[in-house]
Amino acid sequence: MNYPVFFDEIEPIVVRDALSGFLGTFEQGEYAFSYLDVVKSAGHSCPTVAGAYLCTLYGLKALYPEDRAERGMIKVVFSEDQTEGVAGVIGAVITNITGATTDFGFKGIGGNFDRTNLMFFNQTIPASVRFTRVDTNQSVDVFYDPSMIPANPQMQPLMQKIMQGVASDEEKKAFGAFWQERVAHIFEAADKVISVKVVA
Repeated sequence: MNYPVFFDEIEPIVVRDALSGFLGTFEQGEYAFSYLDVVKSAGHSCPTVAGAYLCTLYGLKALYPEDRAERGMIKVVFSEDQTEGVAGVIGAVITNITGATTDFGFKGIGGNFDRTNLMFFNQTIPASVRFTRVDTNQSVDVFYDPSMIPANPQMQPLMQKIMQGVASDEEKKAFGAFWQERVAHIFEAADKVISVKVVA
């Protein structure tokens, strides 16, 4: 399996999952999500998937500054409708990492480990996404804006040729390389494209 080397250089997101520990899946329920894990689930790497990963990484660090994030104990809120723009894509990535779902997730065991009703759309928030700890009700707003990271100007004409079915193999490869180059630059500038605000 070949993929861009920068995938392996991105900080993983480590969580503690009580359900996982209960069922003996991982010792103490602790495990890590890498960007590669998320890319495999999404089927691709793009600025949206990268943004969802970064929002979660930074949001959970702010919510749990001295401990592991508790998967299944985090509420996630968006201002957009689930079908609007890329909100659904972002929601799917964050679901994979946090376990939060709308009404389709794991219903729990004996009243524990319920993952439903932890993700909400069409909410009044000023941020890209809001994360809230279920145990303390502490919230953080995370803002993601990759607009300062421009795409290579060669991407657009190459994309047009690919869509028209006239691109060579070399041009297809070049387009993919330029696409992932921008994603890499987004991660390199993470502290500039992501901001976090604690909600009072």
